[in-house]
Formats: sequence, C-alpha cells, structure tokens
Amino acid sequence: MELTDYRAQFPILADTTYLINHSLGAMPARAEDRVAEYAHTWKTRGIRAWAEGWWTMPLEVGDQIGRIIGAAPGTTVMHQNVAIAEAVVLSCFRPVDPRRNRVVYEDGNFPSVRYLYQAQPELEVVVVPDDAAIVDAIDERTLLVPITHVLFKTSEIQDVAAIVRRAHEVGAHVVLDAYQSAGIVPLDVTALNVDFAVGGSVKWLCGGPGNGWLYVRPDLAETLRPTVMGWQAHARPFGFEPELEYAEGAARFLTGTPNVPALYAGTAGYDLIEEVGVERIRASSLRQTQLLIDLAEAAGFDVVSPRDADRRGGTVTVRTPEFEAVHTELAERAILCDFRPDAGIRIGPHYYNTDDELRHVVEQLADIVESGAYERHVGAVARF
Repeated sequence: MELTDYRAQFPILADTTYLINHSLGAMPARAEDRVAEYAHTWKTRGIRAWAEGWWTMPLEVGDQIGRIIGAAPGTTVMHQNVAIAEAVVLSCFRPVDPRRNRVVYEDGNFPSVRYLYQAQPELEVVVVPDDAAIVDAIDERTLLVPITHVLFKTSEIQDVAAIVRRAHEVGAHVVLDAYQSAGIVPLDVTALNVDFAVGGSVKWLCGGPGNGWLYVRPDLAETLRPTVMGWQAHARPFGFEPELEYAEGAARFLTGTPNVPALYAGTAGYDLIEEVGVERIRASSLRQTQLLIDLAEAAGFDVVSPRDADRRGGTVTVRTPEFEAVHTELAERAILCDFRPDAGIRIGPHYYNTDDELRHVVEQLADIVESGAYERHVGAVARF
C-alpha cells in the first residue's frame, strides 16, 4: 500500500493542505468511530464498562505506545499530558537531597517542562545552550536531566545516548521528552537505557489531546515510590483500603480515574502508526523534509532546521518577514501550518502528505511575501 493511499483515512485532507502535524496531527476517520463506541458503551453498559475494559485501558493503551517507542510490555502508562507525567517522575525523588538538587536541561526545552521545574523552590535549575553543553553541565549534584529528543522550534534531534551515558556516570536520571519524535523518528527507549520517557499523542501519533504517556525503566518501576499518585496506583484499588500499598511495576505511576474518552480516540492513530511502521514513515519524512528545504532555499527563504538528516526531525522551520502575519495569510488560503516566536514558519508533513502539497506551500509562501499579502495581518494576535 502506498503511503498516499492512507489519505482517504484523514478527512481534513480533502479540504486543506494540512502541514501542521508537528502541532496537531490530522484526525483519522476511525477516531470518530472509537469515540462513538465509547459513548455507546457508556450508554448501554453503564457501570459495567469499568470491569469490562475501561479500568485497564491506561495500561493496555500504554503497551501499544510501548510497541512504538521500543518499550517492554508493562512499562508504559497513560496520563492526561506530559506535565502530569513529569510531575509524577519528580515526585519519586522527594524529599530532595540538597546535595543533589540540580536539574539540567537546554534552552530549547519545551516551556511546559521548563515551567514545572522552575516552580520547584528546592531545585537548582541549570539551563545550557545545546545538547553538548548538557553533557558538560551534568555532575554529582545533578538529580534529573529532562531533555527533548527533537527540539520543537528547530526540529533538531539531540544526542540522547551521550547525555544518558554521562548522567548515569554520576547517578543522575534522564527524563526523555519524545513528544516531537514518537511516530516520526524511530525511538528505542530500551536501547537508549533512558530512565523515563514521556510524550503525548497530539502530534505525529495522530491520537488527539488528552493522551500523555510515561515510560519507566523496569528496574526503577519496582523500587521508586511516587508521591504524586492516586487510587489507580494502589495494589488493590477496589479494596478501598485506608492505607497506601503501591501497585507493582509501572502501574504505581498512575494517578486517578483515567481519561477514558481520550484513550478510545487515541488508538485509531496508534493503529495506523503500527500498520505503516515508523521506519517507513521516517524514510518518507527525510525525503520530504529535504524537498522542503530545497524548495524553500530556491525561493530565497532561510531555513533554520538541520540540513544533516541524522539531526533533523519531521519539521522544517522557514524564516520569512513577519512570519506571524504570513502564517495567518496561509491559513486563509487553507494551508495549515504554524509559527513559533524567534523561529519562523513550521511546516510538518506526515506520511499521508504529497510532494505536490509541499510545492504548493512554498509557492504560496513566495507569493505572500512578494505580493505583500501578509501586511494586512501584521499586529494580529495568533495563538497556535
């Protein structure tokens, strides 16, 4: 089956040039069916639905994510978002030893992650310019290294293996944010030996909002005791016991009642990623992002994403004059991409996009800039 044959499974592609998969992946048609299945189950089975599958979904759907990221069964659980997942990880190390209270990450880390660690008064946060500087900054005072696999502004792949090696030399733990890589860049958390990995489904996994996930290395899952937790993390949650006894393995990293509708919706995208295969998706992505780079440069635009294929994720960031306004004009022409401050226009093709769509977006970028069509949008407020 050709990759473009999958286009029929994504309804929005019929009406738009959809190149914003790095921000919100297109919805598979099957997701609507899954949400309808959830509603029907609630309507017809009521309270019985918990025992008939709802309760175990955070673990079962987590195992599906695990297959995509190279995690063993029973090591990945579902949460609402990455901020919650990272808060659960951080809670495992409280109270924080003042002799080991440093958190090291780079300037390109996603804001939600940065804010979480900045909000903790007992932590010393060290921010460095790039992945090489992370390695240099890690020392015996380092507790956690929350890094990003693919940077969200530039789509640069980070040297995770080098960071993990250095962190483990001094007894620090690595939390890998794979939000911008899972589903587009091959990832094997087991081979990388990361301590934790987090991510979500909004982007390349095409699973929609409300589905974050957390991987915990199996040996750590048996020994760590998170303090951010809930009744799903109890060994016998339906025993309603007054005292805490942790569940075995990754289940102890759950919190409260699961987000069942989101879990239903998300599996439609995961099914397709598994069917197509991340390696095949990556090959298509590398070819198309290179085509985008070539087209953008030929049109006179500055590209800030890596030229080196081994360091390039799934997005190409292009600088234009007043790129916020250019983005708005593109949207009015039914071309959906986005921008980020101090970066530029982000264009993210997925396996269902065509080369002609890439040619179209660059042609329209050139027309918008050359004609000055963007000028009427300067000063307008855009959110996404």
